[in-house]
Amino acid sequence: MLNDTERSVLSQIDEGLVTRLAAALVQAPARHTPNVNPPGGEAPTVAVLTQLATELGLDVITSEVAPDRSNVSVRLPGGDEPGLLLLGHTDVVPIGEGWTGDPWSGRVSGGRLYGRGSADMKGGLAACLTAMAAIRRAGVVLPGLVELAAVVDEEDHGLGIRHFLGSERGRFAGCIAAEPTDLQTIIAARGDSYVEFTVSGRHAHSGLPSEGANAIVGAARVVNAIEEWHEELAASAHLLAGAATWSIGSITGGSGPTVVAAECTIVADRRLLPGESATAVLEDARHRLSELGLSARGLSVQVRMTMDMPGFETAPGHPLVRTVEGALGDAGGPLWGLGGWTAACDGGFIARDAGIPVVVLGPGSVTQHAHRPNESVPVDELVTAARAYALTALRLIGSSS
Repeated sequence: MLNDTERSVLSQIDEGLVTRLAAALVQAPARHTPNVNPPGGEAPTVAVLTQLATELGLDVITSEVAPDRSNVSVRLPGGDEPGLLLLGHTDVVPIGEGWTGDPWSGRVSGGRLYGRGSADMKGGLAACLTAMAAIRRAGVVLPGLVELAAVVDEEDHGLGIRHFLGSERGRFAGCIAAEPTDLQTIIAARGDSYVEFTVSGRHAHSGLPSEGANAIVGAARVVNAIEEWHEELAASAHLLAGAATWSIGSITGGSGPTVVAAECTIVADRRLLPGESATAVLEDARHRLSELGLSARGLSVQVRMTMDMPGFETAPGHPLVRTVEGALGDAGGPLWGLGGWTAACDGGFIARDAGIPVVVLGPGSVTQHAHRPNESVPVDELVTAARAYALTALRLIGSSS
């Protein structure tokens, strides 16, 4: 049941505004040079986000993480009570092949807004801005701060979230990562890590391969081992987030057919369960590699983790979870029930390093539309997400003190 204040705030949320904001964010790169991550290129989106937030009467602070890569903090000031952190990112993945229209169009057709980043996650950013603006327009001053942290580099190495956590920030009763979840409240998500294996051997002429030590042959043993490790993990799946996984993404090595390869590098993705230690995963990999017998073949292998993003889990009975689910229902959401996510997001850093409870909730589908050709997000989900974020802020802030 909505009270008068809540009805007043929701009356300020309309489809036209949230659609306009989302379209402007999707179109941002097309106004300059289309840029994706890797290698970065968030600056055009950051500029548009800053402009839109300022036009909506919200406070904006930018913080440089790397050259032309700045985090944006959009704030709706309040009192001294713990506030609500809305979390998003400004980078998008490469365009890829298979598009039937302009990837930066931001066009609306059949009730969906199209373009790279529309689902992951400029639609979510637009819904956050709309929610914050609605509270301000309704003249509501909350007992705590509402902040949207829009960070860089979520799709690659997490530079933005690490910088955010190392800077001064407010106190928060909870965090909503506005990633695409089909408007399902996600209370558990896997983390992610990149693991690099470098096998070293010895050059020789291919006419006398026994004079060398073939790193590619050694790498083949490592590949087989990784596949075995992956199969083992299936037996220990998390109830909501699924099993941890290994997936080999690339392998490079050798210089040509007439030379015994002296080096070969494998790069793998290792998904982490909530609470699983990336350090423990790395040490386990090193121990298992020592048992492959590569040294007897004149080979050595070095392994390092080049990126790790923690998973998270929030108890279903936590006040944040109950508040978000109630707000989602009153906002007209689908109420799928609490769920888990096999994807990873910056929310894991917030939970682990800041000790702030986290849920993931946002418009669009991470499995059906994000990172794909003709990426899109339903316009009605943008509206519902904005309503849910606004109601969560009204109900959560002040109630946790």
